[in-house]
Amino acid sequence: MRLPDKTTAIEDALAGISDGATVMIGGFGVPGTPFTLIHELVRQGARNLTVIKNDANETDMGVDHLLASGQVARLITTHIGLNPRAIAQMNEGRLEVEFNAQGILAERVRAGGAGLGGILTDIAEDTELAHGKQRLEIDGKRYIVETALRADVALIHADRADAFGNLDYVATARNFNPLMAMAATRVVAEAEQVLPMGGLSPDEVHTPGPFVDHVVELTEISEEYAIVRR
Repeated sequence: MRLPDKTTAIEDALAGISDGATVMIGGFGVPGTPFTLIHELVRQGARNLTVIKNDANETDMGVDHLLASGQVARLITTHIGLNPRAIAQMNEGRLEVEFNAQGILAERVRAGGAGLGGILTDIAEDTELAHGKQRLEIDGKRYIVETALRADVALIHADRADAFGNLDYVATARNFNPLMAMAATRVVAEAEQVLPMGGLSPDEVHTPGPFVDHVVELTEISEEYAIVRR
């Protein structure tokens, strides 16, 4: 069987992301954040987005560009403390923010990728984070029902990919990317290097190609990554 070549021009890979879409974006701060795909999403202009990301990045980096252009209506995240714009938009009522404990966000995404409806946890059971959420009692212990998260599109960053979409991440840049690649209807991966079929050994594949729809090869490293590397 001949495997398809999924390498795609960035304009085509992100085309069709419509207003109101839910978009997962990989990354933990800088590592693993698909900066180039984010810039293209800003350029294409889809609005009223729900963005699921670990953090809101910092000023003039990553998600902040989407916030600056007014494209995000709702942010599902763990913290926004490094981004004054996100804080201001939330306080002004222009951005709805849903906070999660970091492990809970990861588990909600994992559950979405595994086809589960949600998870049970006692984390934050007695805090405002549990407000409005369903509760269950099992063997005398109370749990919150945290619903699974899925998205219309996931944007992720890989160090290497092959043309079929098998992905390899470096160190902590792996973070949320493999989970999000399993929890979205459409997955677009940017890769610093795209290899021919068979260019990655089985042990080097962290996300298998069947989860990936489009591979975009980066022709240059984004300024955000360049700053950190310098």
